[in-house]
Amino acid sequence: MIKGKLTGLRAIEQEDLNQLKDWRNLPQFRRNFREVRELGSQSQLAWFNSLQTNSNRDFMFSIVELESGKLIGACGLLYINWIIRSADFSFYIGKDELYIDDEGMALDAATILINYGFENLNLHKIWMELYEFDEKKIKFFQQNFNFKTDGVLRDNCYEDGRYYNSLIISLLATDK
Repeated sequence: MIKGKLTGLRAIEQEDLNQLKDWRNLPQFRRNFREVRELGSQSQLAWFNSLQTNSNRDFMFSIVELESGKLIGACGLLYINWIIRSADFSFYIGKDELYIDDEGMALDAATILINYGFENLNLHKIWMELYEFDEKKIKFFQQNFNFKTDGVLRDNCYEDGRYYNSLIISLLATDK
């Protein structure tokens, strides 16, 4: 386990899958993810199994609260490109359906993962695609970690009967 002050990151275990699936299927969460379909147990298990076969490309973690040891979310560095040393950042706090909390757990867990990416994996760039209506996450990463907007993909998401832009934001190792 990689420990911070409030949270720890550990390998995702099979017993985490039902809770992670339930959080991913929350409509208020799912609308922010590129995978918009409702996930079933079989697709969740297939995803878990793919983590084992893509272990040098996808680094996913369960986020646990150190004090209680309880699962509170998930995060990861995905689609790692080892040539340009970049990774797609995936992150949410599922506990109490928070998504991004104001209690410091999200800040702690994100800090752990960002540090792991730059210091242990020697990444150069950590990036993410966020829909423009995901204001809480955009603000969180830009204000707390200095993520910069790299670009905008126009009309790249369809939600609630209309199109929205995607923002590509990133943090370079030299920005830290």
